[in-house]
Amino acid sequence: MNFHGTDVRQKALTLLRGGARNADVARKLNVPAGTISYWRHLDRAKRGECPGKPIPLCPRCDGRDLDEAAYAYLLGLYLGDGCVNHHRRGVYYLRIACADDWPGLIDACMEAMRRVCPANKVCRVQRQGCQYVTSSSKHWPCLFPQHGPGKKHDRTIALEPWQQETVDAHPWEFVRGLIHSDGCRLTNWTTRLVAGERKRYEYPRYFFTNKSDDIRQLYTDTLDTLGVIWTHCTRHGNPYNISVARKASVALMDTHVGPKY
Repeated sequence: MNFHGTDVRQKALTLLRGGARNADVARKLNVPAGTISYWRHLDRAKRGECPGKPIPLCPRCDGRDLDEAAYAYLLGLYLGDGCVNHHRRGVYYLRIACADDWPGLIDACMEAMRRVCPANKVCRVQRQGCQYVTSSSKHWPCLFPQHGPGKKHDRTIALEPWQQETVDAHPWEFVRGLIHSDGCRLTNWTTRLVAGERKRYEYPRYFFTNKSDDIRQLYTDTLDTLGVIWTHCTRHGNPYNISVARKASVALMDTHVGPKY
């Protein structure tokens, strides 16, 4: 898939060959600067001007196959506990914060990053109580166009059409990523009066908590398509919690998501 289109790429190359700077072309065509730099590199290589080491291909820029299931899961993790930060020379770091309590989640996150960008290294950076699963690439902004300054709940979070198509094709992977980042499976309890005797009753439920209205909407819209019944669970006047407690819906979540480990 080439998400920018050959016409945009050709316009960029025409401007670059005419002497325009990468940054100016990026602003003019609303394309990430790293993508413009990459297109220039490929163009020069094809014309024999830059025979150096090839750089990794990008699904958005070059049509490299994207592991969509891994991407849907990684997108869920990113929307919950991830960020994309600019480093230097057009390089960006994707970082997903994973609690030390869930080593299986850390492994799953690393595997998803490797599958989405096989040519890029993935590492862990230890912090107090958590590890940042991290990978550098010039193309993370291409894959996560939701990145930007500030907190996610302070800005609009909307999926690009190609991202929505990926989520529609792999909805459970997307839900699993959201739960693994900002959700949990826990056991609630209540009491009931049975034959005059009060008895304790326990039941499992899934919680998802996020301050972003947009991200919660993405979660609940996806649950709706999967037939999962959910409810808002307002606490202290804040509608940040989404609960799944119906027995059949919890069973669906257990089959396709499961608790963190």
